[in-house]
Amino acid sequence: MTPVTADAIAQVFSEEHGRILAALIRVLGDFDLAEDALQDACATALITWPRDGLPAQPAGWLLTAARRKAIDQIRRSQQFETKAREAALLAELERRDEPMDDDSAIGDDRLRLIFTCCHPALAMDARVALTLRTLCGLSTKEIAGAFLIPEVTMAQRIVRAKKKIKDAGIPYAVPSGAGLAERLDGVLTVIYLVFNEGYVATSGASLLRSDLCSEAIRLARIVSRLMADEPEAIGLLALLLLQDARRDARVDADGNLVTLENQDRSLWRREQIVEGSTLVERALQARRAGPYQIQAAIAAVHDESPAPEETDWRQIVLLYDALAAHTPGPVIDLNRAVAVGMAFGYEAGLAAMDAPNVAEPLASFRLFHSARADFLRRLGNRPAAAAAYSRALELVENEVERRYLEGRLAEVSE
Repeated sequence: MTPVTADAIAQVFSEEHGRILAALIRVLGDFDLAEDALQDACATALITWPRDGLPAQPAGWLLTAARRKAIDQIRRSQQFETKAREAALLAELERRDEPMDDDSAIGDDRLRLIFTCCHPALAMDARVALTLRTLCGLSTKEIAGAFLIPEVTMAQRIVRAKKKIKDAGIPYAVPSGAGLAERLDGVLTVIYLVFNEGYVATSGASLLRSDLCSEAIRLARIVSRLMADEPEAIGLLALLLLQDARRDARVDADGNLVTLENQDRSLWRREQIVEGSTLVERALQARRAGPYQIQAAIAAVHDESPAPEETDWRQIVLLYDALAAHTPGPVIDLNRAVAVGMAFGYEAGLAAMDAPNVAEPLASFRLFHSARADFLRRLGNRPAAAAAYSRALELVENEVERRYLEGRLAEVSE
C-alpha cells in the first residue's frame, strides 16, 4: 500500500469510473444496480483508503468491492421476492467473486456501453445524456449545463432512458453492418460532448478535465478505425486533436485562463496539429462534408496561423456559413458572429450577436454575454461592457472562467 491523499482518491475515481461502470453493466445487465454498487464501493474507499493506503491496483479493488456490493443488494432484494434472473445472476457473481489483483485484467467495455446507450430506440438527447452520465461520471447538473436545460428535466430523461433500455431488452454490444451506421450520429455526439466538458469544465476549480479530453480522443480513434470510410468519424477525431493541441497554452502558470489570441503558440502540440490537419484533409476528400469536418477545418485555420493577426477570419466566416447550413443553431450563429466581428469589425459582430435568432435563445448562456462584453470593451463602451461581464458572471460556474471575467470587469470598471 502507498500513502493516499484526497486528491489521489479523486483522481482514481475520475479516471477509472467509466471503465469500471462499463464492466459492471456488462456483468450485471442493469444500469441502476451497477451505478449503486459502484457508488457504494467508492464510499467504502473513501473510508478505508485514507486509513489503509491506496491499493496497488485501485481499479481492481473498486471493481471487486462494487461486485460484492451488488451481491449484497441482490441478496437483500431476494429476502422479499424470489426472482429467477436475480437468483441466476447472484449464483454467477458468487461463483466468480474473486479479487481483481491486476487492473490490466479488467476488460474495456466502454465502446460497448456507448453503442448500447446510443441505440436508435432512444431519443438523441437521451442517448447522449445517458452515456455522459454512465461512461464519464458527469453529474446530472453538468450534463444539464451542456444541454442548456434545467437539471430536473435532464434527470427525468436519464431515468426514462435507463428504463427504456431495460424494458426493450436492448443488447449490450457493439453492432455491425447497418446497425453500426445508424447509431454513428449519436456516438459521435456523445464523444464530442465528452470532449467539450473536458475542454471547458461546466463547474469546478479547473478549466480543463484532461481525463475527459483524453478519453474522448481515445474513443474517437476507436470509432474512426471501426468506420474507416466514414468521413464524419475521421472529422471528429481531427477536430478533437486540433482543439486539444492548444491545451497546454490555455491557462498560465497560475491557472488563469489565456484567450486564444494571447496564447503562447510555441506551447501548442505540433504533432497533434499535423495529424489533425492531415485527417481533416483526408475526410474532406470524400466530398461528403459534415459538421465535424467543417469544425475541424475551422480549428485547422486557427492552429495553422503563425500569429493571431494572421488568422484568416474571412475564411472562418465562410466555414461557419457552411456549418450553419448543416446544423443551424444559436451557438453556431454566435461563433459566426464572433468571426464576423474579427473579420469585418466589432460593430458588425455585435449586430450579428444581437440578432433575435442569437440573442433570444442564448439569453442565459454565459458565452453569449462574455462575447458581447469583449467586443464592447474593444469598442471602448465600458459601461455596456461592464453590464455584459456582470451578466456573464451571474451565469458562470467554473472558477477559472470566473476569475477571468472578474478581471475583465475590473478593467472596464476603473
